[in-house]
Amino acid sequence: MGMAAAKRGGAVAEINVTPMIDVLLVLLIIFMVVQQGLRRGMAVQVPPPKTDPAAPSRPDGQIVLEVLPGGRYAINTQPVGAEGLQSAVERTFAGRPRKVLFVKGGENLTYGDVVTAVDATRAAGVEVIGLVPRAGS
Repeated sequence: MGMAAAKRGGAVAEINVTPMIDVLLVLLIIFMVVQQGLRRGMAVQVPPPKTDPAAPSRPDGQIVLEVLPGGRYAINTQPVGAEGLQSAVERTFAGRPRKVLFVKGGENLTYGDVVTAVDATRAAGVEVIGLVPRAGS
C-alpha cells in the first residue's frame, strides 16, 4: 500500500491494485485447470440421415439395438429382456472383429433408459456406439 504526497501538501490515498490483479490471475488459472478436470462426456457416432426413404433401414452386418418403453429391448428386431441384454449383446458380438452397435431410442423414453442400454452394451464389450436419430429430426 502506498500513499503518495500531493503536490500541494497533504497525503493522497491510492489503492494499490497490483496484489488484487495477482490474486485474480491465480484464481483464473485455478478455475481453468479445474474446469478441464470436470469435463465428462461420451464419444458417440451418429450415422448420416437417409436421403432416400425407400432405402433399407440398415445395411447388412450392422447391429441395431432398439430401446423400447417399459424396459424392453430388441436387437435387430429380436426381442430381448432387460435382465438378458448384456448376455445377448455378448452373444451377438462373439464372432465379430468390429464391435460397432447403433442404439435407436423409441418414443417417450427418458434419458436414463437409453443410458442404461448404452452402459449394458459397454459392459458387454462393444467398442463403438452410434446413436440413431429419430425420423424427421
